[in-house]
Amino acid sequence: MKSFDELVKERRSVRKYLDKPVEREKLSQFLESARLAPSACNAQPWRYVVVDDKPLKEQVTDKGLGGAVSNSWAKTAPVMIVVCSTKDLFTHKVGEAVQGVQFHLIDLGLSMEHFVLKATELGLGTCYIGWFNEKPIKKILNLPASWKVECLITLGYPETIPDPTPRKPMNEIIRFNKLD
Repeated sequence: MKSFDELVKERRSVRKYLDKPVEREKLSQFLESARLAPSACNAQPWRYVVVDDKPLKEQVTDKGLGGAVSNSWAKTAPVMIVVCSTKDLFTHKVGEAVQGVQFHLIDLGLSMEHFVLKATELGLGTCYIGWFNEKPIKKILNLPASWKVECLITLGYPETIPDPTPRKPMNEIIRFNKLD
């Protein structure tokens, strides 16, 4: 079994997938990892819609992606995960009003990271998509008004694994105690 550090170093944004379905057993493992993530006041605002029906996934990619930024590569992924938040959680509304922090987005980030690291552990690739058209996606998937589509994650067996992208050096992003 790989260490946590190995998984973090191996995770990539995969944009080219094999035409091979993802087993439901593995999907359950990713989703269980995401479900167990911590959240503010244990509100668990995440909702995941797994789209692995090919015609339905094509509708989501055809009508929900594109525009100024092309995400046509997403069509190669056998699975599209539509990551939503619930907008009716009292604790998040109060937290945002009082603190000015969108806690539900932090919660979703934690949950999604659990998901993508579990996918990496099981040999699958993922890619986060933040540029999409929410309205057609909600209509195609019949999502309730109280859900907001926050992002999409492609999922599948990588055809190619990209090289690691450069990261800023530690001394550029970390300070201890206070800034001089």
